[in-house]
Amino acid sequence: MPTLTHSAEVALATSSVADMEYDYEELPETSPLTMHLIAGAAAGIMEHSVMYPFDIVKTRMQVVGSPSSVVYSGVTQALRVISTTEGVRSLWRGVMSVILGAGPAHAVYFATYEQTKKVFTAAAGGNANSLAAATIVSDALMNPFDVIKQRMQLAGTGYRNIVDCASKVLRHEGMRAFYVSYPTTLMMNMPFQSIQFGCYDMFRRSLNPTGVYSPVTHVLAGGMAGAVAAALTTPIDCCKTLLQTRGASADLEVRAASSMATAARIIYKQQGLTGFTRGMKPRVIANFPATAISWTTYEYFKWVISRRDAKKHY
Repeated sequence: MPTLTHSAEVALATSSVADMEYDYEELPETSPLTMHLIAGAAAGIMEHSVMYPFDIVKTRMQVVGSPSSVVYSGVTQALRVISTTEGVRSLWRGVMSVILGAGPAHAVYFATYEQTKKVFTAAAGGNANSLAAATIVSDALMNPFDVIKQRMQLAGTGYRNIVDCASKVLRHEGMRAFYVSYPTTLMMNMPFQSIQFGCYDMFRRSLNPTGVYSPVTHVLAGGMAGAVAAALTTPIDCCKTLLQTRGASADLEVRAASSMATAARIIYKQQGLTGFTRGMKPRVIANFPATAISWTTYEYFKWVISRRDAKKHY
């Protein structure tokens, strides 16, 4: 795995390190695991926290059989109604769960992806295997935090904070409540990540054929990739939301849901096919800047780390 491009190697003979071109696409093999963790954690926290109000709107639009099941006419109207009836602070209810969970989960995700690429490079479906491994490990860590986040996002649940929410869910519904949606989450995130990574690589190469570090390229490529992936996986996200918020539902059928198939049947029965597209607009709106921030942050850290390691080496 090269750490410097051929042009950079040639440039070394005639210019200073400061003027070198770096292949930051891959973190150097000499980079310790902690560097992957730092880059991934920073990307994850930025991605999930900045656009959090739109995530609340998405959850409110998707939830079934809850006091939060209000039909909003649009994203702007939903934000206005929530902020005026519940207060502006309500748009950030549960964000600490995301901050606490997204950092470690994304750190593990990017670290697992980078490390397993070395193992799967020569194997069939190399990058796909790496993405799958990273998603399985990351989601196992993040799923409980995501359940707490969505419970906090609902209206009238009465949770004082994320600790109170976690303890009440555990006491009344057991540990299973934190993982009942895990298989569905994997079924959503595996295609989401595959679509996102594939689109990101395609958009990045189209916008920046030379491969030099370009923040604008990462913003546009990351944003478009996230938007496409978010739109295509919304139906599965609707099922995941039902499973993760089932304990707050007054609908006995929803409370008994235990799988993606069951959730899909309930959504179709109560809302028809349109039920699988609910929350798509705020999901896309949130994911465009969120994934743009995530990729830009991660690529920046990779670039900085690559420059630092190259300077040490030479």
